[in-house]
Amino acid sequence: MRKCIVVSDSFKGTLSSREICAIAREVIPSVFPACEVVTVPVADGGEGTVDCFVDAIGAEAVTVTVRGPLGDPVEAVYARKGPLAVVEMAAAAGLPLAGRQADPELATTYGVGELIRHAVEHGAREVILGLGGSATNDGGCGCAAALGTRFMDSQGQSFVPAGASLSRIHRIDTAGTETLLKHVHITAMCDIDNPLFGPAGAAYVFAPQKGADPLMVDRLDGGLRMLDRAIRKDLSLCVAELPGAGAAGGMGAGCVAFLGAELKPGITTVLDTVGFDALVEEADLVITGEGRIDSQSVRGKVISGIAERTKPRGIPLVAIVGAIDESAAQAYDLGVTAMFSINRKAMGFAESAPLSAANYRRTLEDILRLVCAVSAAPTH
Repeated sequence: MRKCIVVSDSFKGTLSSREICAIAREVIPSVFPACEVVTVPVADGGEGTVDCFVDAIGAEAVTVTVRGPLGDPVEAVYARKGPLAVVEMAAAAGLPLAGRQADPELATTYGVGELIRHAVEHGAREVILGLGGSATNDGGCGCAAALGTRFMDSQGQSFVPAGASLSRIHRIDTAGTETLLKHVHITAMCDIDNPLFGPAGAAYVFAPQKGADPLMVDRLDGGLRMLDRAIRKDLSLCVAELPGAGAAGGMGAGCVAFLGAELKPGITTVLDTVGFDALVEEADLVITGEGRIDSQSVRGKVISGIAERTKPRGIPLVAIVGAIDESAAQAYDLGVTAMFSINRKAMGFAESAPLSAANYRRTLEDILRLVCAVSAAPTH
């Protein structure tokens, strides 16, 4: 084997993408000493996205003090390389930052806008924004306000809307944001297809994870409906039904409406940014993976995104995962060659989690030994 590419998502709660790549860089040369090993750490837009881009493209980590989800100052990091900046909203509006005080009616994305502003004012002309892991349900209004958008109530008073006050929005003026971002293109990484509101929307699906009880969920959904009306009235945009509009508490919709952003699957964004199509041309094998492969994995997730690139080229794609669901067979139709679970015996997650790194290493070694044996076998 001359060239192997490892491009794996993290195994949530056990192995980061960076750790998987580090294991691969050690193990593959031990079986194939002459093999070129290319590792591409990836994340889905949530926590860890910036770290992955720092590794994948050699970007610089920039630390900025911004407003956290509940208004307190937090130290947030984004990645920068030339005119490109990578921001993860979790760094400024993530659920862990809210802790036990998590409240999606009060939480704001204002700090996310401050991160983007800092990047733009320091030369960024391309911004990749990771959506995920948020404590918020403000439709991205806080972020937009930090970037110059004005939200006015019925008295003409400007304010920064949060989840509980979206219904107060009477008029939206995006002139300030349009001026700031005039020469900036923003791509929002989004791996879900939920609409802005309704039973499958931001509030009903995700707000309970952020501390909302059923009554609060109803109020939050109503606020998002009012925000949609204001966007349609003042901006002449229909964003509520866009796939991913409901991502990160409606941030998906807000990115399109207020920032003029493009919603794009996370893995597509990563692969395009690192120039994966050029990297994969000479590859003999691509190894991917995630914590669990199931029917969701074929809907714009990491494995399906990579399969779209390897299948037309006839390059074998092996998925190393934590668990394989019965519905995972659909992945074969996408172009996955084989799937392997790292679990070596039946045990619960709490027991197996600490063994994940060692089990991944052993599984990778076994796969490579098989590849070696098959490639060395005589042909008849």
